Amino acid sequence: MIKKLLHQLSRLGTLEFLLIAFFTWRLLITVFGLLGILFLPVGSPFLGGSEGANEENYLYLRLPLFWGWANFDGVHYWQIAKTGYSQFQQAFFPFFPLLVRVSANFLGGLLFSGLIITHLCFFISLYLFYHLARLDFKKPVVKLALILLLFFPTSFYFGSFYTESLFLSLSLASFYAARKKSWLWAGVLGGFASATRLAGIFLLPALVVEAVEQARLKKGQVKIKDLLPLLLIPFGLSIYMFYLWRSVGDPFYFFHVQPLFGAHRSGSNLVLLYQVFWRYLKIFLTVPLGHPYFIAVLELASFILFFALLIIGWVSKRIRLSYLVFGFGLLLLPTLTGTLSSIPRYVLPIFPGFLILAYYLERIKFLKWLFILAGLILGLVCTMLFIRGYWIS
Repeated sequence: MIKKLLHQLSRLGTLEFLLIAFFTWRLLITVFGLLGILFLPVGSPFLGGSEGANEENYLYLRLPLFWGWANFDGVHYWQIAKTGYSQFQQAFFPFFPLLVRVSANFLGGLLFSGLIITHLCFFISLYLFYHLARLDFKKPVVKLALILLLFFPTSFYFGSFYTESLFLSLSLASFYAARKKSWLWAGVLGGFASATRLAGIFLLPALVVEAVEQARLKKGQVKIKDLLPLLLIPFGLSIYMFYLWRSVGDPFYFFHVQPLFGAHRSGSNLVLLYQVFWRYLKIFLTVPLGHPYFIAVLELASFILFFALLIIGWVSKRIRLSYLVFGFGLLLLPTLTGTLSSIPRYVLPIFPGFLILAYYLERIKFLKWLFILAGLILGLVCTMLFIRGYWIS
């Protein structure tokens, strides 16, 4: 049945394919969330609509299939959009909650407005992903890459009160503008990306590499007028750092506050990758089987998969160097805090990884179906757990 459905999807026109794929994904994660509500008990106090971990989570308990999409980090984004930054919430960058707060004046409640934004941004992301990838790859590979993204176990975050959809759409739009030599738009969109997530800063070296590569292919020199607009990319981060310096006296407070959010993150010293792997080896040897063990496996497997995909892309030269620079930046940045926590979510915007995977899976049919089936099953488990307040990423 799944094979037949995907075959039919591959024969559709671009817009029809994107619309059907998008609404199928939304239907699936809704069903998965409903199954979680029906069969799992509530597992955490950090549920959507709560004002704090020690209060009654009335809003979630009343409408769990609605408020459940704002669990965990969604609680912080919702509170920031509602009342501004509270103590220690400066770990969360401002553009998404600011956008939600402004749009709520026209769309209604904060959660409803935020979910409209995330869903709209995700569909835009799919559209941009398709057209950006079509500059280098054939249709079957591009469509498979989109399906792999939609069926990735943590893709439900694209439909949650999180920054994944907004960040991906801004990143893809910035790359697409650069590919079309609209360097001013590439810089402006990159600036909004760096105000959405710290990882947006990696658009700067990635797009500088893109400019150099474009000049090299034309056997010319990089024009300074092309590079200057890219200096807008750090502008979003710089504004937030200035705000932190004026409000709390520490422009790097978003990093220094990290240990207060659990996962044994470092907020002072940078941790090397081998130290992170050593920590996970100890987890696998000491932690009993159960939910924490499953999450540790998911974190390590996600990191290894995307690290391997990016290496393969670099060695095979099947993907643009600028995409790889961006991908490696996104993948390695979180590890500097000493953990792979949230990596299953942080890999979602690493679009070159999905392209590399699709390029090779398109040639190995049985592995393609295996990946899709595994993603579907794990997506069911992860969505059910998340919607009921069990930490995933």
